[in-house]
Amino acid sequence: MTQRSPGRDGTAAVVVGASMAGLLTARVLAEHVDRVVVLDRDTLPEDAVPRGGVPQSAHAHGLLARGLRGLEELLPGLTADLVAQGALRADMQGDVRWVNEGLPMARRRSGLDGLLLSRPLLEREVRRRVLADPRVSVCERVVARSLTHDGAGRVTGVLGVTRDDPAGPHRRWDADLVVDASGRQSPAPWWLSTLGFEPPEEERVEVDVAYATRHYRREPGHVDGDLGLAMAGTPDNPRGGVLLAQEGDRWICGLSGILGDRPPLDPEGFEAYAATLPSPVLHEVIRAAVPLDEPRRFRFPASVRRRYERLARSPRGLLVTGDAVCSFDPVYGQGMTVACLEALVLRDVLRQGLERPTLAQDFWRACAPVVDAPWQIAAGGDRRFHGVPGPVDRRTRLLNGYVARVQRAAAVDPAVGTAFLRVANLEVPPSHLVSPSLLARVVRSSRRPPVDARRPEPVAA
Repeated sequence: MTQRSPGRDGTAAVVVGASMAGLLTARVLAEHVDRVVVLDRDTLPEDAVPRGGVPQSAHAHGLLARGLRGLEELLPGLTADLVAQGALRADMQGDVRWVNEGLPMARRRSGLDGLLLSRPLLEREVRRRVLADPRVSVCERVVARSLTHDGAGRVTGVLGVTRDDPAGPHRRWDADLVVDASGRQSPAPWWLSTLGFEPPEEERVEVDVAYATRHYRREPGHVDGDLGLAMAGTPDNPRGGVLLAQEGDRWICGLSGILGDRPPLDPEGFEAYAATLPSPVLHEVIRAAVPLDEPRRFRFPASVRRRYERLARSPRGLLVTGDAVCSFDPVYGQGMTVACLEALVLRDVLRQGLERPTLAQDFWRACAPVVDAPWQIAAGGDRRFHGVPGPVDRRTRLLNGYVARVQRAAAVDPAVGTAFLRVANLEVPPSHLVSPSLLARVVRSSRRPPVDARRPEPVAA
């Protein structure tokens, strides 16, 4: 069966995967083609609940400040709609406690706007808005098997089967452009090989992250009314944890370990693991809070970057985006923000024309700088942990050592903390941390004692 959507001139695109990357890609494509069809393996839920195709959706998610701005640019008014449904606005430094290198960051209003909410709520509202466009439709419970092509180096569509009848006949969706946004298990490298093209080079950082998540009732007095707590592991103690406010007066509490260290799923073990984190604050909250469910686990074996921008040749009519290009260690909270930024890149690239032969190369090369900074942060940061496989070059060692010094300085100088958070939120590149003015602050701060991790300084104006 062939499915092609009519329009002004019949142009169509197929997006594989209704992930955040896939939905935002469909939003942008609808500006340039007559019809966008999104294929997804799942039955997409009407309610804000986790779904099987996004196993990490039940766990804590970070929407960085740059990602929130990007979402608002693509879907104006989304933030206000989410707040009306219980999402919480937060200043990333004034309303959230950060513990890095075992020390609490000094507090002040940073001007970095964050939004605290569950991934299912965010994804449902993005999906609702994208699918409200009559040019966009979704086909559920479809497994994309292969690409169709014209034999001359151009992709012409997708062949797939339904999950309800995987041995049944293939269905075909013709398209002028196919975008793979299917995530970490992307078939695109295999698709390229079957069409006679070289797959992209891969870079991997095998960190083997495991985290466990539990929800608790949020009370006004918890953490003195702050909306979040995030503490990163250190080389001496690589365990980390987050406690983030969500809609429905809930906390989502996530505990993480690496390289085989698994947070327990029994309630007593979960609480005992929290007591071993670099700061006691999270444990003190959950020890007294009312749990709302049982702990559940998610594993992430490795950060992977596929270097599509280095391909000498690729078929026309095929793009790859989102986690299918680069999947980051989720403890850094970068994935959704990078998906937003790649969608904005796609919008700019498509303004130069859909039919040009260099579309894919132009898109991937424009995305490479978007991915460079978060990859440097996540991959470089993970390589500081003992036991993570692979060589660590001198540049990475020096950078990790300096970042640790910046984090220690942020415990006494809130301006250093703001600078660090601007980099972590992808508002500015990592080079911002070595500006002369910040270097001077880091040096001066090393002469002052940090505050106690149990009693962070009050928020400065």
